[in-house]
Amino acid sequence: MTDTKDTLIYDEISEKIIELAGDFAMQEGARNVTVRKILRALGVTNRVFYNRFHNMDEVLELVYRRAALKMRETIQSEIDITTDFFGYVQDVAVKTLLRTYEIKRQFSQFAFEFDSSSSENFVWWTNEIKKMITIGRATGQIKDVDAELLSYAVWCFVRGYNADAVKRSLSREEAVRYFTFGLDCLMEGIRK
Repeated sequence: MTDTKDTLIYDEISEKIIELAGDFAMQEGARNVTVRKILRALGVTNRVFYNRFHNMDEVLELVYRRAALKMRETIQSEIDITTDFFGYVQDVAVKTLLRTYEIKRQFSQFAFEFDSSSSENFVWWTNEIKKMITIGRATGQIKDVDAELLSYAVWCFVRGYNADAVKRSLSREEAVRYFTFGLDCLMEGIRK
């Protein structure tokens, strides 16, 4: 459940707390989720909560970690570029943007801090980006570029774009339109 050294209870009630926190965060934003709201909704005491979690940030981290794992489902294990490598990359990027948009809108500050501090999240995404770059090079569709450097640049572009779109409250349609334009420009620079 957590990476803490303390022994806490993990049971069905723990899962209900995590689920409720996620529901409240999506409805009202993560900053508005409180222990008191969770306790009222479940009809339990402080002791029930604090026997399972140290604080609400710990619960929200679990909610966000689970949401981040769902975001990763956007990347397919089998990359099919038989038709168009650039079309595939754009499709994956747009699907990721759409899946993350609402989550990051509700968890904006929390998500930004978690994404920034989580080396595991950074490593997973940059490795997935490197796989696509390697396939693009191997099939002769992109230039011979440094996959390490380019994966970092793409990571920064996508994260920065997403953070800005959420912060400025762009509609999903606007976010996708601006994002695909910028991504097209980026990809044009690596086209062989």
